Amino acid sequence: MAHLPSRRRLVLAVPVVLSLTASLGFLPTAATAAPATTTAGSASATSTADGVNLAYVVNTKVDHRTIASVRKAIAKAGGTVVATYDRIGVIVAHSAAADFGPKIRAVRGVQSAGATRTGALTAAGTTDEGAVQVLSKAQAEKIRAASAATPESEPLEADQWDLRAIGADKAAKINPGSRKVTVAVIDTGVDDTHPDLAPNFSASQSANCVGGVADTTPGAWRPYTADDYHGTHVAGEIAAARNGVGVAGVAPGVKVSGIKVSDPDTGLFYPENVVCAFVFAADHGVEITNNSYYVDPWLYNCLDDPDQKAIVDAVNRAQLYAQKKGTLNLASAGNSNHDLDSDAIVDASSPNDTTPYERTIDPHACFDIPTQLPGVVTVSATGVNKLKSYYSTYGKGVIDIAAPGGDGRYQIPDTPSKNGRILSTMPNNSYGFLQGTSMASPHAAGVAALLKSEHPWASPAQLQALLKAQADNPGCPESYDQDGNGTQDATCAGNARVNGFYGWGIVNALRAVK
Repeated sequence: MAHLPSRRRLVLAVPVVLSLTASLGFLPTAATAAPATTTAGSASATSTADGVNLAYVVNTKVDHRTIASVRKAIAKAGGTVVATYDRIGVIVAHSAAADFGPKIRAVRGVQSAGATRTGALTAAGTTDEGAVQVLSKAQAEKIRAASAATPESEPLEADQWDLRAIGADKAAKINPGSRKVTVAVIDTGVDDTHPDLAPNFSASQSANCVGGVADTTPGAWRPYTADDYHGTHVAGEIAAARNGVGVAGVAPGVKVSGIKVSDPDTGLFYPENVVCAFVFAADHGVEITNNSYYVDPWLYNCLDDPDQKAIVDAVNRAQLYAQKKGTLNLASAGNSNHDLDSDAIVDASSPNDTTPYERTIDPHACFDIPTQLPGVVTVSATGVNKLKSYYSTYGKGVIDIAAPGGDGRYQIPDTPSKNGRILSTMPNNSYGFLQGTSMASPHAAGVAALLKSEHPWASPAQLQALLKAQADNPGCPESYDQDGNGTQDATCAGNARVNGFYGWGIVNALRAVK
């Protein structure tokens, strides 16, 4: 593979004694990591010391004797095993015992263990910025009239400035992507009945992973309600078909699947759900996953906290397993306009399932999961002017690639709707505009799918190198004073080859297929 740049990720920044490093040594190589057992348990258990169930991830050595011993210890400590991913040494458990965490961490063979939530449930951790703007009938008619002037375009494509910005409209005429490539949307569910998604949807590679156990019942992957639109929007950006219906995706010829991980009550993305999703994707032949969220309830997981350390360890084991099985994972950088290579960041949003409190964290020791995990492609967002979106998190040595995520505040396109956000599919055969690094990551995933179509034997590391090689880097802007108040809104470190705003550059779909 081509040489990849060094990254300021947690695997490079933490002491070797920590569990993440240990998990690298136990990276599974066998063909399956499906749950060995499942037991009844609440998918949205909550916490505290008052006897209410709390979910845990327990990370162990991967030999069967150790796992069996730890499972017995979990029962003895007052816990119930929900799922066991024996090939990566991750056990999902529930317990109402107040001292379950300390007890299980003291068990021989346990490398880390911790609670995956802190209490009552609140807002979701998806990385879209602001409320959705649903496309009205009047807007749709205006866009259709403009689109009709361009031969071979989709009815709503005149408003898809993002496709033209990366040459995806031209790339589709050369290679729309292979049916042998699937991108799994790990998210709030995908409405596979949408006419723009149905032609490319892969039900056999879809599931509901809420609770840490994959449910493949037909339709289980669909959103709970129309308000859970996030995953459907993301799926359309990747692979909406060119079928004369509505919009087009970046890779309209590849398949897309949905792996639902959002809690039914709140939309939160808990660690055990995400562990299940990565393993399911890997074991079902998925080539690429898109992850437009952060793992709740912590925006940044600090390794000096036993619960947060266990979350990092468990999710990392799962995504490394997926990489080992041939899956490239992409993730959104976040919408906080944070510099992930700075000395300190103020996090006032964690935990998001109880009352958040303000804490100052070191982004080299506390990590946004899964985007800062080793081997995951971290994607920042740009607008129509190919400038970093005002909300997009950034950081030299952290951002791998940039892609259109929209900027409805400062970068307004000359389109029928003059909407700087991203237009895509919504549940119930509708369409809407969203912006965020949530929208940037699927654009990059679509380009990765085109590259995988062109280079079917490329490993995840080679595919990541190809993704960086085809990118266009605008370099650091001379000024980033978006609101014109005389103060720089963010500082771009680096050069025209690689920098903190765009990593190796903005993805280029046309170059990917050439």
